Amino acid sequence: MSNVFVGKGNLGTAPTLKRVSVNGEDRAVCELRVFFDEYSRDAEGEIQQSGGFWLTCSAWDRQAEAAAKLLRKGARVKIEGRLREETWHDKTSGEMKSEFRLAVDDVTLALSRIESVQFREKTAVPEQEDEPVC
Repeated sequence: MSNVFVGKGNLGTAPTLKRVSVNGEDRAVCELRVFFDEYSRDAEGEIQQSGGFWLTCSAWDRQAEAAAKLLRKGARVKIEGRLREETWHDKTSGEMKSEFRLAVDDVTLALSRIESVQFREKTAVPEQEDEPVC
């Protein structure tokens, strides 16, 4: 059984880059907070947003540095990775808490909504003749 998650969503916050020590080795980790939309069809067959969910995603090393440099809040991204559950003991309430996080294998800009961008042909600028100086 494989543990693979693939989804498109929007960054809810700016990426956060940190340096951590793992087994004595300095590594970069970038946390991404992503909202993944859920869609369904209504009775007429129209697609409607039916909700969604937030997921914290962690990219490591070179991918972490690239994500922190290139991605901004609101960017539409496609993320592939593995879901894992993290548990911890909450010091204030004394309860055990847990959440699912995504260990990122690949993150790319999702350009499927590029309708709003218009491309124009590059036109040459006509050369101007030098005017005589009097």
